[in-house]
Amino acid sequence: MKFKYLLIAFSIIIVIVILIAALLPLFLSGPQSAANLRYITLPLLLFIAVLLVCISVFFLFNYRLFSLLEREDWPALAYYLEQKIFVKNRYSARYVRLLASSYLVISDYPSVQKLESKVMLARPSLLDKNILIFGPAKILCGKQKEAVAFFGSRMEKRSVKEKQWVRWYYGFSNLLSGAFDLAEPEFAALAVSSSDALITGLSAYFLSSSIEKHSKKPEECRGTAETGRSRIVKTLNTAEDWKKEADQLGTEIHIAIIRKYIDEAGKWLFDNSQAEVEGEAEKEEEKKEKEEGGAEE
Repeated sequence: MKFKYLLIAFSIIIVIVILIAALLPLFLSGPQSAANLRYITLPLLLFIAVLLVCISVFFLFNYRLFSLLEREDWPALAYYLEQKIFVKNRYSARYVRLLASSYLVISDYPSVQKLESKVMLARPSLLDKNILIFGPAKILCGKQKEAVAFFGSRMEKRSVKEKQWVRWYYGFSNLLSGAFDLAEPEFAALAVSSSDALITGLSAYFLSSSIEKHSKKPEECRGTAETGRSRIVKTLNTAEDWKKEADQLGTEIHIAIIRKYIDEAGKWLFDNSQAEVEGEAEKEEEKKEKEEGGAEE
């Protein structure tokens, strides 16, 4: 729905509520009605009117931003936000996040690095609030060791769910840099303990597809990967459920960046599971045939 239509619909609802509140006393009579008008209806009308004005002002003030987002004109949006941040020095959390995301969408990775440097000087706390934007940008730039340092220094600074993603990206950046011995313990821990299905499945997948052949304990690594896969198969049941889980977070930049790995992990998780089920069925069928053959003899 377009932003202007959303505002119009909301305004109509507010006006209807105001009219109902204003006209209701006309249908009531007596001293109770007068008291309601004075102490309830009038304050309510005033509050709703102020709310409507504030929302309208907010929309008009941000009309340009909303229209660019609606059109998905990322280069124009990036230019608009550059003027707000770099020229007018407005380093708000919303502007920084939108600008960094816009750069990633148009694959302008050097500009993400430039923005990170300026944010570090102006408002360093915003880097911690946007770890899953600035960190993956380093990976896309091919600066894996910088990504390792970036995620490693911030693994304990976020809420539990996001901290798990930061930890996963720390392992992933180590994997990409060839530090398999550092990636393995992170993925192994997340495969057996993470509360996030995508993190669990991805960790198990990389343990099996990439890390096992470099592990000092390949059998243990394989067993951990199977444990993680079993957790996902029991929870989500089908590849379609896995896809839905990914689609729910599909608009997040850190998910979009690794979407191809998510799809690969889904095939590994559920194709293997189906193969095992079919294998067990074949074994049961062979067993029955042998038993029937023995009975006939």
